Amino acid sequence: MQFRDLKKQYQVLKQDMDAALTDTAASAAFIMGKPVKELEAELAAYVGVKHCVSCANGTDALTLALKTWGIGKGDAVFVPDFTFFSSAEVVSLEGATPVFVDVDKDTFNLDAADLEEKIGETVAKGELTPKVIITVDLFGLPADYPRIRKIADTYRLLILEDGAQGFGGEISGKKACGFGDISTTSFFPAKPLGCYGDGGAVFTDNDEWAALLDSYRVHGKGQFKYDNVRIGMNSRLDTLQAAVLKIKLKAFREYEVADINRAAARYTEKLQGKVKTPVVPEGYYSSWAQYTIRLDSKEQRDALQAVLKEQGIPTMVYYPTPMHDQTAYKNLKVPVGSCPVAEQLCHTVLSLPIHPYISEEDIDSVCEGILTFIAKK
Repeated sequence: MQFRDLKKQYQVLKQDMDAALTDTAASAAFIMGKPVKELEAELAAYVGVKHCVSCANGTDALTLALKTWGIGKGDAVFVPDFTFFSSAEVVSLEGATPVFVDVDKDTFNLDAADLEEKIGETVAKGELTPKVIITVDLFGLPADYPRIRKIADTYRLLILEDGAQGFGGEISGKKACGFGDISTTSFFPAKPLGCYGDGGAVFTDNDEWAALLDSYRVHGKGQFKYDNVRIGMNSRLDTLQAAVLKIKLKAFREYEVADINRAAARYTEKLQGKVKTPVVPEGYYSSWAQYTIRLDSKEQRDALQAVLKEQGIPTMVYYPTPMHDQTAYKNLKVPVGSCPVAEQLCHTVLSLPIHPYISEEDIDSVCEGILTFIAKK
């Protein structure tokens, strides 16, 4: 059993995928070839925004957004405490300071009430200037944008949507990567829409920001690549990855998101009431980057993971350490207990195998292993 079966996906898409790879090799246009612009147009249309600027990876996508806004030393950027390291790492790389915010116990996404409290505390201290809220659409579910947008407007903050796991999710029909002032995603192979290496994209409706993003991703270029008007980056999406993503995006739109939702529904049907299953609020739609259950304790979680491993069932813990407790951020001296939900989740969450091509038999096997374990305990 595969945790996320990319081999099976390739077999299903093999004919079109092989043709796309061969066409790219034959063209020899390996950097910024025609498929890159075609993909950007398709992604922008899918999300429902004016501009999509592709780049080398999801971390660079976040960095490009912060550079476009001129975020730097003395600025505060609010980041969920329960997320992958890059969501905060990019803030520090620009010289700004991440302020960690607790998450909701049901959705695992940024807690709006704690966000407002942390903004107020930051303003009261007067040491940093609040500038940006980085939301994370964790495990495929968009964050609480209706509430977060109100807070952002109140304090005149920008929203940077980290949609690395959320691409394909929705709120009331509006697609993820369309909620931020600038939004980003990652095409890391295991993401809901993944390529065959690294890749990322940035989305915005702002014409000026889109032009800056395009400049920053190619060494701060001006009218042409040898006209360098600002200090930028080397962060372009390879033509080969764009060709792969064009094939995958078609499958993603046509059936993959629907199929992975059916898989998630089967998990929930069998596990609900036995363990804490994921919550999808009314009006929300998840792209299920992960299907993540909660156990009662770290000991129970670790024991279940070990039992499932013995049965050949792969699982993952996302994430074992809250952001504020990472070694790299010890210098911030975040008080113990400042993000209690994040700390608890790190000890109790377990992600199960899920992907658009998983069989009902595999889901049933995973559930049987979990239910047998729970019954014995």
